[in-house]
Amino acid sequence: MSGAAGPPVTRLGLQIPSFTFPGVPDNRLFETLAGIAIIAENHGFDSIWVMDHLYQIGMVGAKEEPMLEAYTLLAALAARTQEASLGTMVTGVTYRNPALLAKIVTTLDVVSAGRAILGLGAAWNDEEHAGYGYEFPSAGERLDRLEEALQICRAMFTEAAPSFTGRHYRIRDALNNPKPIRGRIPVLVGGGGEKRTLRLVAQYADACNLFGDPGQVRHKLDVLERHCADVGRDPAEITKTVLLTVRDAAAMADKLGGYRAAGVDGFVVNMPDVNDLDRLASTGETLRKVLD
Repeated sequence: MSGAAGPPVTRLGLQIPSFTFPGVPDNRLFETLAGIAIIAENHGFDSIWVMDHLYQIGMVGAKEEPMLEAYTLLAALAARTQEASLGTMVTGVTYRNPALLAKIVTTLDVVSAGRAILGLGAAWNDEEHAGYGYEFPSAGERLDRLEEALQICRAMFTEAAPSFTGRHYRIRDALNNPKPIRGRIPVLVGGGGEKRTLRLVAQYADACNLFGDPGQVRHKLDVLERHCADVGRDPAEITKTVLLTVRDAAAMADKLGGYRAAGVDGFVVNMPDVNDLDRLASTGETLRKVLD
């Protein structure tokens, strides 16, 4: 894929990785999340992200903590928001047949009037795979599946009735109507594997998400640029993002310059106290001023 560089897929996104809020019962959980999303889009954030997990992950909380299904939640948030893009950081390729995933994300795009982003990765949480009865193939096979899924989703977003036969997946004259509102849906690939993942970014993605300090991210972007050269792609077409945790907006604002100098185009942040709506609003406004 190739073409002129367009606007970034996101400049400042909010990720909501936890659905545990002290004092909030289950029957008020969605209203709490909707309130967070509304404040976020009104105070500087241009995208809202949730994880695609079945259990809470260890780096965030106990596995027994609440975890909502990602696309059901995003569709509900689409009905409460007006402008923010909506996506997963990121969908595990093993959890859904890729043709069904393309239909799900397209439905989100229609419900949101053209605000869906497809975040996709190779998946990693073996414990929730075992719990839900999903196969957990080797890393190599999961990356193979990721590549086939990217091809299928791309085709189903843009072609009338695509067919595809791969090693792991196949479709035949697959219909996906209505089509995405914008004619296609931006695709973000998560992960920084230098041999396979970043090459898939170069071949198929509109955006990537990386981890690390500015020096580590700059190294990954150098690798990505080499892959882009190999496949004949302008790296400027790809939005480069990093995921960061914000505990102090002023301190984080100081860090953004280092990442921007390293070549980062956009940031997705999470906040431990994201349900403090006043602090969420001030954080969004502070970080947006730095980016503007």
